[in-house]
Amino acid sequence: MADGTAADFVVGRLAAWRVERIFGYSGDGINPLLGALRRAGAPAFVQARHEEAAAFMAVAHAKYTGGVGVVMATQGPGAVHLLNGLYDARMDSVPVVAIVGQQNRTVLGSGYQQEIDLPNLFKDVAGFRQQVASPEQLPMVLDNAFKAALATRSPAVVILPHDVQQAPAPEMPHEHGVVPSSPAWSPGLLSPRETDLHDAAALLNAGRRVALLVGQGAAHAQQEVVAIADRLGAGITTSLLGKPFVDESLPHATGTMGHLGTTASAYLMDHCDTLLIIGSNDPWTEFYPAPGQARAVQIDIDPKAIGNRYPVEVPVNGDAAATLAALAPLLHGQQDHSWRAEIEEQVQQWHRVAAERAMTPAVPVNPERVVHELSAVLPDDAQVAIDVGSCVYWYARQLRLPRGVPAHLSSTLGCMGAGVPYGIAAKLARPDRPVVVLAGDGALQMAGLAELVTVSGMWRDWADPRFVVCVFSNGDLAEVTWEQREMEGEPRFAASQALPAVDVAAHARLLGLDGIRVDDPENLAGAWRQAFAADRPFVLDVVTDPDVPLLPPFPAGAAKLGSMRGAIGQEPAGSAAGLLQRYAEIEEGTGSRSS
Repeated sequence: MADGTAADFVVGRLAAWRVERIFGYSGDGINPLLGALRRAGAPAFVQARHEEAAAFMAVAHAKYTGGVGVVMATQGPGAVHLLNGLYDARMDSVPVVAIVGQQNRTVLGSGYQQEIDLPNLFKDVAGFRQQVASPEQLPMVLDNAFKAALATRSPAVVILPHDVQQAPAPEMPHEHGVVPSSPAWSPGLLSPRETDLHDAAALLNAGRRVALLVGQGAAHAQQEVVAIADRLGAGITTSLLGKPFVDESLPHATGTMGHLGTTASAYLMDHCDTLLIIGSNDPWTEFYPAPGQARAVQIDIDPKAIGNRYPVEVPVNGDAAATLAALAPLLHGQQDHSWRAEIEEQVQQWHRVAAERAMTPAVPVNPERVVHELSAVLPDDAQVAIDVGSCVYWYARQLRLPRGVPAHLSSTLGCMGAGVPYGIAAKLARPDRPVVVLAGDGALQMAGLAELVTVSGMWRDWADPRFVVCVFSNGDLAEVTWEQREMEGEPRFAASQALPAVDVAAHARLLGLDGIRVDDPENLAGAWRQAFAADRPFVLDVVTDPDVPLLPPFPAGAAKLGSMRGAIGQEPAGSAAGLLQRYAEIEEGTGSRSS
């Protein structure tokens, strides 16, 4: 008989898949697994304050490391709590394996306490989900879960009844009905077809005003992207997920595109005649070139993603780096570089606009200035996590990431509360590097305050104790407020959007961390320096103005002014109308002349 229990076998198989840590929260449904983890000593178990946060940590681990994130939870409420994080993994194309406990096989179907139909619960979020019926299934199910997560870049769920975990470890006899398996995986290299490469080159060579839209699929093709852009004299914009993978110090890098993007990216998309999409599935289709304006080539490792955001003439299914390397020699590089000069001028103009927006007076602090000041002091070895809310706009527009600095968020799902869990996963992956978390007070109150407790229990083990949480404390769910004004023409609804005041810096100090509250913009630069010099995790609680507008880049943003002004006109007198007018003038290029 094999040594130990089935739970011991599971832990050993996870180690064979080179799992370094498992995020989770305990419960009776996984007690045998927790015992096996204790006995083995590895992988490490990271206890979050909530299963949802644990799932976000697993997603973030996959994003920051490029590996598979693993999360563990008990049955019933523990399993339900995982869903947000697993949807985050699915929608941002991240490999995660969830191991979920279940009641004994003998009681399933009886309506037993905490009994939920787990295969159906996870049906929409996980392409692979399997409830293990016997220990002999374990090798095959666990291996297939990891292979499915890696192959499809999505969540996989393994459901383990309690009595299966307690059973003896499987012997795996060589007989009918027993399927042997192995913890082995090779991604290979997906090369494009020669005919597709030549068709793509012909289309791109015919273009005069070429634009590149770069997404997270180009993460390992950064040099190749720059080489292709230089060959074509093209401008480069990115999706939100692609932002960390393009050096925004390049004079022709226009920044993020879309609703929360830049005026330079809007110009690039509005005036190009040829579009090369590389590893992007950005949903903001109204910010793409108008259909018929630009001929398009799309390169993606997932053939299902090609052509589902913009009419594509030449689809190229392949790995981004390999495809671009093979494509480069086929490009003649004879484009008129006046287009590149035009884009570089737009980028310079955007930098002036961004600085002017950041320095616009607000009451008391302009949130754009908070991130603008961070750009000047962000360490070259930092890791950045961004929560969901208006802070995403300021990150997308104002933060200049040094090359090699990773930055991640719950992008496509857009779930609040993921910022601090993401930061924890980043820190555990690289404890020798500083971490910065950008979060609104709404997101922090939703989940971040609890996970600061997690930080307080582990930071002393980190090689570099710097873990800076910057909170934009505006007392408002500002993104919702501005979305209501923009899309519905509705005024701010205080009962829905107002938030209770919380002194987050004081909360941090109660936990043995450090922090300060900033309500004067002139103190921001010094506050950032203090945070990065701290000998422990630090909360930078900045009192920001909720009336700073989340205005989309012009020209699309100009169409939003009417509904915004109409909604603000129904509200009590405040600074929103004046700030909106000021920002409109800056976007239109009249801000400097009128100041």
